[in-house]
Amino acid sequence: MPAELNQKAPDFTTKVCDGEKFEDFTLSKELGKENIVLAFFPLAFSPVCTNEMCSFRDNLSQFSSLKARVYGISVDSPFVLNAFIKAHDLKFKLLTDFNREISRAYGVLHEDLMGLKGVSKRSVFVIDKQGVVRYKWVSEDPRQLPDLAAIRGALEGLA
Repeated sequence: MPAELNQKAPDFTTKVCDGEKFEDFTLSKELGKENIVLAFFPLAFSPVCTNEMCSFRDNLSQFSSLKARVYGISVDSPFVLNAFIKAHDLKFKLLTDFNREISRAYGVLHEDLMGLKGVSKRSVFVIDKQGVVRYKWVSEDPRQLPDLAAIRGALEGLA
């Protein structure tokens, strides 16, 4: 069942990348600290995905001031994600969904995108400190970027 508004976000464990190394990350262990923004993107180093992740980077202070942590997430390997972080000086961590389990759990997996099988749909979920989905945006069009103002608006309504 896909992630739905006002429902508990699907929990998952994966690898989190910081540009140098990667280590285990479990969503449920991160709850209670800050609200979480999960930004799924199709593929690192593609032009639209680079634009999106750099937009999050350039607006990161606004998300931080709203007590939110941003994580990008794609089906790329942790090695590719670390290179992507370094290449674009991203100031937030990226999560790998190399096995496509998280995208499936959230209902955001393109089965076929331009002949590529199993790529994440561009989508954003805001998860509150209790682990409930408070904002959901999913695009079938990989060229469409998320509305950062709408994401910030969702975060402003959270304690």
